[in-house]
Amino acid sequence: MPAHAKPAFTPFADEAAVQTLGGLTLENGSARIALHGSLDFARDRESLERARALQKTLGAIVAALEGEGDLPERADDVRVATTEVKNPFG
Repeated sequence: MPAHAKPAFTPFADEAAVQTLGGLTLENGSARIALHGSLDFARDRESLERARALQKTLGAIVAALEGEGDLPERADDVRVATTEVKNPFG
């Protein structure tokens, strides 16, 4: 990987990865991936590269979801495990 290349965006792998394509931001999460902003495409090479990058990222998200096996109808039906911690201020 070239020194200036960003690490790959691995869907649902962490709570910190962010990918930016033009004005579109994809925020990774272990339970959800959020998309914010907008992305314009013109008839130029830069737009073609952005479209390919978006296609690659969306393909990775689809593959990750397909690899999950039996998905619930809606993610609201899935409970995320939480851990209660002692209040450090109290």
